[in-house]
Formats: sequence, C-alpha cells, structure tokens
Amino acid sequence: MPTEPTPQGQAGRDDLALLGLLQLVSPALPIGAFAWSQGLESAFELGWVSDEATLGEWLEGVLEDGLTRCDLPVLARLYDAWQADDADTLAAWNDWLQANRETAELAAEDFRLGEAMVRLLRSLDRLPTSPVLPSRPTYAVMFALASRQHAIPVRDSLLGFAWAWLENQLAVACKALPLGQTAAQRLIERLRSQLVTAVDTALALGDDELGPALPGLALASAHHETQYSRLFRS
Repeated sequence: MPTEPTPQGQAGRDDLALLGLLQLVSPALPIGAFAWSQGLESAFELGWVSDEATLGEWLEGVLEDGLTRCDLPVLARLYDAWQADDADTLAAWNDWLQANRETAELAAEDFRLGEAMVRLLRSLDRLPTSPVLPSRPTYAVMFALASRQHAIPVRDSLLGFAWAWLENQLAVACKALPLGQTAAQRLIERLRSQLVTAVDTALALGDDELGPALPGLALASAHHETQYSRLFRS
C-alpha cells in the first residue's frame, strides 16, 4: 500500500506524520461526519442534555464507557492488522464493531463514514489493491488504514480519533443547543486530559475486556429514528 515518502531525518518523518493526522481529523475531511450526532440530538430533545454541565457529563460517560472500551482499543488492533496485512483479523474486528452498534442509525453511520473514506482514499490513489479490505468496512477500519499509510504512530492515531469524535460532538451541540463557542472551548479544556486517559486505558485492555456499556445512548439513538424534527442523521 502507498506510504508517505521518507524525507531526510527523523524530524521530517514526524512532521509528515503529524500533518497526516491533522488531515485525517480535520472537519474539512470530505466524509460527512458533520451529519451525524450519535444520539446526542435526541438527548437534547428528551431533556437529558440541556446545558454545558449536562453536556460535559454526557460526553464523559460516552468517552469512558464507549470509546475507551470499543472504538479506541479496536482501532489499535485494526492498525496492527493492516501492518500485517491480516485479512481475517480485519474482518473479525470489523464484524465485532458492527455487532456493537445497537441501532440502525449507529450502524448506518459506521458504514457510511467507512464508504466515504473508501471513496476518498481511492481518489487519492491510496486504496489497497489486495483483497485484505473487508467488503463493508467500518469507519475505524478505514481510519486505521489511513493512519498506517501516513506513518502515524498508533497512539497518536487513537488520540486523533478521540479528538475528532469530541470536536464533532461539540459542533453538534453548538448547532442544536444554545451553546456558544466559548462554552465548547471550556469543555475541551475539561476533557482533554480525559482523552489521554482514555487512550492509555484502551491500549492496556485485553480482548475479553472490550465492549461498550451505553444504554442511554442506545435509547436516545433509537428515539432519534422517529424524532419529528431533526438536523442530524443519527
């Protein structure tokens, strides 16, 4: 698979990897992540999240009981599988992720973002030609592939994935709640260290310790499927 050219010196390699990570987590990446709220819009509608304080509690819960025990540790495993061109492991974790999406909208989001990443990498001539790619890859599968191609270290890849999730959730809140940009920045300050802790925990978990526990998010997402008025697709 294509990889970044190797410039002279370690600093040059690190710079290219950093720029690759910034590219992947940029809101300008054309994969449509802005269209999905992951149940957060329903949490607003139901009154579970109504201000800066309750939003912070919601995000902390999703990070600790969701990303830390699902997407982040699996992303690390997918990264290693891409490095080894291990089609069976990629397919197994791809299926595992889909099995843990508890509503139609959450499953659709994963596939749609994965499809968009496939199209993007194809247009950049970075899509592998080998039969390693799962037939219906999830977002994490493709994010791991792009991270590997840009020589982004696995820990940085997980931090970037978590950062992109947080930034997207705050963008949703700024559109659907009376939440200003300054409040969003306060939440970033509150949660930045927790993103680091989440990655540390995710990298230390064994396979038998994985699995999200987010009944509230699942209920909110299920409610969103029939919500009368909505801005987002999940």
